Amino acid sequence: MAQTVSECLTAATDSVTVINDINSNGLSSTHIVASDPSAGVTQADANARVKANVDHLTTILAYDGTGDTPDVAGASDDKSSYTTAITTGNTYISNNS
Repeated sequence: MAQTVSECLTAATDSVTVINDINSNGLSSTHIVASDPSAGVTQADANARVKANVDHLTTILAYDGTGDTPDVAGASDDKSSYTTAITTGNTYISNNS
């Protein structure tokens, strides 16, 4: 059974949380996994994690009801926290590249 718009947006909230936490806590965020544990967490690791979550949000917000996806793009639900997180994430990456 396909997910509903509400279920998709609820799942997307995790990405909002990750982006906002990394933006607030930088390399101290618990949401970053070091690509090389012996080297510790790097800015590249943080940027990759933010980018993955920005991409996740962008994909979900683009769901248009075709195939097994609900029409998230056309739904009247408030998507401002998701679009704000995308902007925050892109700014974070830009400022830390």
